[in-house]
Amino acid sequence: MNPDESLVPAIPIGDWVQSFIDWLTENVSWLFDLIKAVFSFLVENLTFGLTAIAPVALIVICVLLAWVLRSWKFALGTAVMFLLVLSMGQWVHMMETTALVLVATVIAVVIAIPLGVLAARSRTVSAIVRPILDFMQTMPAFVYLIPAVTMFSIGVVPGMVATIIFALPPGVRMTELGIRQVDTETVEAGEAFGATPWQILRGIQLPLAVPTIMAGVNQVIMLALSMGVIAGMIGAPGLGKEVVEAISSLDLPLGVEAGLSVVFLAVFLDRLTAALGAPSQYPGSLVALVRRRRRKRAAADG
Repeated sequence: MNPDESLVPAIPIGDWVQSFIDWLTENVSWLFDLIKAVFSFLVENLTFGLTAIAPVALIVICVLLAWVLRSWKFALGTAVMFLLVLSMGQWVHMMETTALVLVATVIAVVIAIPLGVLAARSRTVSAIVRPILDFMQTMPAFVYLIPAVTMFSIGVVPGMVATIIFALPPGVRMTELGIRQVDTETVEAGEAFGATPWQILRGIQLPLAVPTIMAGVNQVIMLALSMGVIAGMIGAPGLGKEVVEAISSLDLPLGVEAGLSVVFLAVFLDRLTAALGAPSQYPGSLVALVRRRRRKRAAADG
């Protein structure tokens, strides 16, 4: 018995949450079934598409992307990393994790950017959203698995739901920050020329906020990847399931191989999204090389 119960009565918050989840599962089961069907369709078909492509061909595509957007050095590193994954027999599992992370990231970004825009344009919305985001970010990741399993059973869907909730906050925060950091004089100049709020948002604020927004997307991807691995505990396929199996059987080789595959995938996604957010910072990319050659030709012709 708690000695302080006479001073501070017990508040059954956990029981209230349980009752709310039970009410949802009994009365809104059709919504959960719809979400489960949509998420399963998206992840399963993307996984099928990724695994249907020959691994070597997909590695070549990833290498070309790395060269086009960042540098030939990163392209070479990508080739080495993914060939190692293929040699360790973790390629299919990495594609399963990639599908889960990509779908979760797209859904999280679709929710986060409009919400971040609203928060940037309204202090009331920002004041309401901020404590909710604080709660979502500080709640231990494992806790999200409990209601997700209760509502969706085990498998990829509860892992997807938990991943989206866990990865969402940085996208909202960075979108709001990026728009708020846009120079007020630039916005006032647009207003002086008679631009509507929508035109200012579309033509001034969003383009100038792209680097910050992409930094938020980068964080969403990283959190989605970390949560996607944790989701292996509830049956989500991919590298997370391999890590959980390695822990349960004390299989060190499997754990090392699955862990290295997660690291390689994280490095690739992190560097690629960073290059998308600030392409001017990577003069070694194929895009930058083509632009420089065009400028030289234009200068020579002029």
